[in-house]
Amino acid sequence: MKAHARTALAAVIATMLLCPPLVASDAVGIGIAMAQTAPAKAGWYTRLVDLATVKPYAVLPKRGDVTIVDARPAARKYDIGHIPTAVNIPDSQFDQLAPKLLPQDKAQLVIFYCDGPECILSHNSAFKAEKLGYTNVRVYAGGFPEWVQAGNLAAISIPQLKKLMDAKEPLTLVDARPKERKYDKGHIPGAVSLPDSQFEKLAAERLPADKAAALYFYCDGLECKLSNDSAEKAVKLGYRNVKVVPDGWPGWDKAYGGAAAASASASAAPAAPAAAAPAIVAGKEPGSIAVPSFEQIYREAPQSVHLIDVRDPHEFKAGTFKGAVNMPVGTIDKNLDKLPKDKPIVFFCGAGGRSGEAHDVVKSALPALKTVFLDATIKWKPTGEYTITAK
Repeated sequence: MKAHARTALAAVIATMLLCPPLVASDAVGIGIAMAQTAPAKAGWYTRLVDLATVKPYAVLPKRGDVTIVDARPAARKYDIGHIPTAVNIPDSQFDQLAPKLLPQDKAQLVIFYCDGPECILSHNSAFKAEKLGYTNVRVYAGGFPEWVQAGNLAAISIPQLKKLMDAKEPLTLVDARPKERKYDKGHIPGAVSLPDSQFEKLAAERLPADKAAALYFYCDGLECKLSNDSAEKAVKLGYRNVKVVPDGWPGWDKAYGGAAAASASASAAPAAPAAAAPAIVAGKEPGSIAVPSFEQIYREAPQSVHLIDVRDPHEFKAGTFKGAVNMPVGTIDKNLDKLPKDKPIVFFCGAGGRSGEAHDVVKSALPALKTVFLDATIKWKPTGEYTITAK
C-alpha cells in the first residue's frame, strides 16, 4: 500500500475512533438514534432526533419517561395542531412556563420541536433547557410539518375545539369511550357516541358519508388510548381529515364545567332587544345577533343592515329574506372586497352553521367590519314567508 493511501486510511480510522455514531441514552438507558446529518444552519442545537425516534414517544397513554415540547405560539400554532401528548411551552414564554411544565427529573428525555427546519424556536428552547440543568435534551428538527406529512395523527387543544364549536364549524366530534359507563354519565356537548369496541359495527351508521369531513376523536384524557385507536381506524376507512383531542373529557370538564354546565349556558335566554330604535343585540353565541333583535330590525328598519344569504344559489332561489343578496359561504374569502362597509352585515343560512363560518372568515380578514350572524333554524316559502327558531 502506498504511503499516502496508508496515511488516508489511518486518518479515517482515527476519525471513527474519536467520533463514534451519534447515540445518546435517555433516563432509562434506552438508546436514542440521533439524526445522522449534521445541522447546516447557524444557531441549531446539535443533538437532534428524527421522526422514527419521536414516534414511539408520541403515544397514548402518555409515557412517563419523556416530555415532548412544542415551542410554537399557543393560539396560532399549538392549539390548531400539534404532536399528540406534547406540552406547549412557547419559546417566548419559556422562562415563565418551563418551571411548571418541564419534568422535575432533569435527567428525563426532553424533545423540543417547532415548525420544521426553518424554525429556530425549538433550538432556542433546547439551549435554555440545558442552561436550567436538563441533561437529556434533544430537538426534532423536522417538527410538526414533517409529522403530519408522514401521515401521523395531529392533535388539537380543548380551547381550539371550543372555538370550532362556538363558530359552528362543520365537524363530527366522536366520544370513543363506553356508552353506559362513560358517555351517558357525561360527555362533550354535541359529541356522538361511538365506543372503540363497537367501531366496526357502528362506524357506517354514525360517521359521515363524506370522507373529507372533519372528525375529532376523544376519550378519557392522556391515559386513554381509545380515541387514538378509533382515529386510526377512521383513517383506514379512508377519512382524510381526522384529528384527536388528547385531553378529552377530563380536559373539557375542567375547562368548561362539563356537558351539564354547557347545556345550562346554552339555555340562557338571549338579551332582550332594545326598546328604543332597533339595535343589534348580541345572541347567545359570540358574534351572533339575538333573533328578537333581528326580527325587530327586519320588521322596522331593514334598510339599516345588509342581509347576506350564504347558502347555495338553489337554496337562495327557493326562498330568502326580502332584500337579501346571495354570497355562498365558500366564496366569501374571494369576495371580501365586495362586502359593503357602510352598514352592518347580517349573515344568515338555514341552520346557523354556514352563517357563523362566514362571520368568522370576515372577522379574521377584516376585523373592523361590523358583521353578525343568525344562529337559528330558518325556513322560507317562495312567497317570502318564513319561520325562525333560535338555537
